[in-house]
Amino acid sequence: MDAKKLTKKIVELILSKKGYDIKIMDLSKISGIADRFIICSADSDIQVKAIADEVEDKLKEDGIRNFHKEGYQTLKWVIIDYFDVVVHVFKYDARNYYNLEKFWGDAPTEIIEESLKKVY
Repeated sequence: MDAKKLTKKIVELILSKKGYDIKIMDLSKISGIADRFIICSADSDIQVKAIADEVEDKLKEDGIRNFHKEGYQTLKWVIIDYFDVVVHVFKYDARNYYNLEKFWGDAPTEIIEESLKKVY
């Protein structure tokens, strides 16, 4: 599966578990780390785990295995590496602290509008 199709599938899986503030960063022209970062937020450790498990389990069902995963011990920030696409599932506070969007600020970024969380 190419990076574009994989990204679309991952975003759908994140949305299915109510992940929000999803951003897709295109690193293909600025870094050799990956072609894309997908970043999303969750409100609790349980939701971080649910999103990460959903992505990993459903992709595995499609025969797509990750290269590396990290963060399941603390569930503040889980990273799942699929070589060309790297998924970052952040607990809200950790995302603000690490601020990957600022660090990779020169990467073209797509905001997934349906994932913007309404604050009441």
